[in-house]
Amino acid sequence: MIVRTDKLTRRFDGFTAVDSLDLEVEDGEIFGLLGPNGAGKTTTIKMLNTLLPPTSGRAFVNGRDVVRESSKVRRSIGYVPQLLSAEASVTGYENLLIFGKLHDVPRKELEERARKALEYMGLEEFGDKLVRTYSGGMVRRLEIAQSSLHHPKVLFLDEPTIGLDPVARRAVWEMIKDLREKFGTTIFLTTHFMDEADALCDRIGIMNRGKPISLGTPAELKETTGTSNLDEAFIKLTGNVLETNGNVRDIQRDRNTARRLG
Repeated sequence: MIVRTDKLTRRFDGFTAVDSLDLEVEDGEIFGLLGPNGAGKTTTIKMLNTLLPPTSGRAFVNGRDVVRESSKVRRSIGYVPQLLSAEASVTGYENLLIFGKLHDVPRKELEERARKALEYMGLEEFGDKLVRTYSGGMVRRLEIAQSSLHHPKVLFLDEPTIGLDPVARRAVWEMIKDLREKFGTTIFLTTHFMDEADALCDRIGIMNRGKPISLGTPAELKETTGTSNLDEAFIKLTGNVLETNGNVRDIQRDRNTARRLG
């Protein structure tokens, strides 16, 4: 198991965001963590990324403890957050060079890796253009290129297609599939799009109010709930409709991201 948690818990001033989460992700799979807004998905990813320390419990990524061996964990992972992380005032190619240096990609390899990453993501014609001129889908592809430049064992994607149009979303889907198929990268993603989870994920874990409530393949989740699609299965399991759930901060965050992506 390349990702494993043991009673992983995170509390904020008396509020339990993640409650005794036990989870295992297999090497080389695309794993989706789903749940309503506030379920604890982003908090879980931040703990696995070493960005947020657990209150209790343990987590391991690529065999390393996220607390005791945080620097080794960071060297083996990539991360694309919900909010845009690419620097708009420099070119796509320069973004990759900066990111590669931060992740200690050998200098003699960095320029070649950056050019190949742009080509692989279909951005070779735009590498020398400022990122502020990119479309939303292009920015997301650049961010995936950045996060995979150092050849991570695990790539964490937190709602990677939020705010994108259907064509851009499907382009990102293909990039995610290719990363797994060509490089063996394990993909750990969150999403609010059930069609996305159904199309991409080998297995899905569903959380609600910080607790894990169901785990299985998309087909297994539909079969166990007696439903024909993941939207219906999700509603049966959580009692929530994704589009209407969430507090003002969650909704404003999603709108701001969508606006920035154009």
